Amino acid sequence: MTNHPLRIGFIPLVDAAALIVAVDRGFIKAEGLDVELVREVSWSNVRDKLNIGLFEAAHLLAPVAIASSLGLGHVKVPIVAPFNLGINGNAITVSPALHSALMSELEGAPTDPMATAQALRRVVLARARAGADPLTFGMTFPFSTHNYQLRFWMAAGGVDPDEDVRLVVLPPPYMVDSLANGHVDAFCVGAPWNSVAVDQGIGHILHFTSDILRGGAEKVLGIRQSWAERQPDIVAALTRAHIEAAAFIEAVENRDEVTAILAKPDRIDVSPEVLQRTLDGKLKISPDGTWRESGRYLLVGREGAGRPDPAQAAWLYAQMVRWGQTVISPEALKTAKAVFRPDLYDAAVGATVEISSGPADAVGAFAGPAFDPDNIEAHLAAFEIAHLKG
Repeated sequence: MTNHPLRIGFIPLVDAAALIVAVDRGFIKAEGLDVELVREVSWSNVRDKLNIGLFEAAHLLAPVAIASSLGLGHVKVPIVAPFNLGINGNAITVSPALHSALMSELEGAPTDPMATAQALRRVVLARARAGADPLTFGMTFPFSTHNYQLRFWMAAGGVDPDEDVRLVVLPPPYMVDSLANGHVDAFCVGAPWNSVAVDQGIGHILHFTSDILRGGAEKVLGIRQSWAERQPDIVAALTRAHIEAAAFIEAVENRDEVTAILAKPDRIDVSPEVLQRTLDGKLKISPDGTWRESGRYLLVGREGAGRPDPAQAAWLYAQMVRWGQTVISPEALKTAKAVFRPDLYDAAVGATVEISSGPADAVGAFAGPAFDPDNIEAHLAAFEIAHLKG
């Protein structure tokens, strides 16, 4: 199909698993393609190299694909996503000091995001009365699920993320060192970095972000729309290879092989055991050895996770509006939803694929009404804390 290798960028995160396995296990080669994977550190690098054509495709934050298509935060380059690389998979990890403070203020279950958000508000108020510096939370990019999930959680408990705390951008591999050095009090990042912090004794996993959104679209296979339109056969082949790889990853009997592939130094470069925990959804959440299990921690292919849902793109666009990154418009909503391309997924497999399960509104947020992707105004009106433009 092509006379030269396709270059695809990725960040060392477990939700790049379908891409890595598709290449290293030969699913992409079986489709007649030759792919070179390029390991990157920051999302801005991945975005920029995809946008200018140094990458044909990329492991990409779902909101970055939307922001690029809308021309937010950078040049306007329309992106299409024929495959979801992961649903969920992030966690909020806090320092031992913040964990102790939150637990002392907690009224309810520690796994209840409303209870912890309200505890955070009490901690924030106490710090303000004492004249202490605001808490600092790390997230991976302004246009990221991590940013929106942190904000959604905090705001539900009465914490204004733009007034009451500091949110700072850090590349995923730098999160653990930043927590260890006291540069941040907490962070939201994808696996495996939350588990690495726990294993080092410097962090407690407070929440799986599946507590906040049961169906949060996380990373996508992002492709420039102009290139995808010129190369429909390659797009279909890449999509099929990812579907096969995701199914291989989700089969429990393949976990040893999968984690060995992902653990390589030029891939994710952490121990197979940590990767196994992530894929199994069984994570140590505290240095004292406390464990927690969730069947929705990270979905790579099961429950229709690989098929893009425009409703999830609409939710991400709504967060951009809520937090003042853009103004609301019907045209922009239409553009955002058009980034997620279930039609390309269906064309690759030669059939319309039915989603068997998941939240009824595709998102499953813990607070607010059910999400209507065609009525962003109602979503925004449901929340007291927002920073709308205009």
